[in-house]
Amino acid sequence: MKMVRTALALCAASGSMALAQPASAQFFLQSRDFSAPAVTGDEADLGQAMPDATSAEKRAAMVWHMRAALNVAALQCQFEPTLLTVSNYNAILADHGTELQGAFDTLGKYFLRVNKAKGVKAGQAALDQFGTRTYSNFATVAAQYGFCQTTASIGRDALFTPRGQFGDLTLQRTRELRNSLIPWGEQRFPRYIGRDRVKMPRLDPICWNKKAEWVAKKCGALDWPPAAGVGIANR
Repeated sequence: MKMVRTALALCAASGSMALAQPASAQFFLQSRDFSAPAVTGDEADLGQAMPDATSAEKRAAMVWHMRAALNVAALQCQFEPTLLTVSNYNAILADHGTELQGAFDTLGKYFLRVNKAKGVKAGQAALDQFGTRTYSNFATVAAQYGFCQTTASIGRDALFTPRGQFGDLTLQRTRELRNSLIPWGEQRFPRYIGRDRVKMPRLDPICWNKKAEWVAKKCGALDWPPAAGVGIANR
């Protein structure tokens, strides 16, 4: 009877611990750690080149990159509802809308400035092209699990980021976001992708006579079947 009470107590304790943990998608026993140091916006591998951009304009570009990534995640990661990418993205737009709009306006002024000689239409076209390419950077299939987990984490943190500080969060997590675009799988147990090779004889008609016998005069010695190798059990 004492053992039964102990078992019930353990079940109740484990149940309460499970309830205390927030629901989240877990694709692997151990996911890849994509964390990385903060960026400044001057790094050449974070996005498109912006010649003659000021620090404020580079920061605006980083903010817009992050917004685009979270937007793509809201569309691409709906296969796992517990990531909350859609609801979190909508909440971010409401919470940090002023800062996001400011970043967009800053980018608009930048492209108008650097395309001043070509006119307003050229500046608007450059801004549109920038936006299209930015979204395309986050279209991923092979790295979908890592990307969705990372953007879900960033989106959750953005909800608790004070207004006006979304740019700070962006600089802290951008490198991690970029790292998540590289496909990785299970990290707890290694998985090897191998290829089994089977040696086959030549099947050219010239190498066989009408009796289905190998013609050594035309194709050389028959090197088949291959010599027996050492089995895994005997290694």
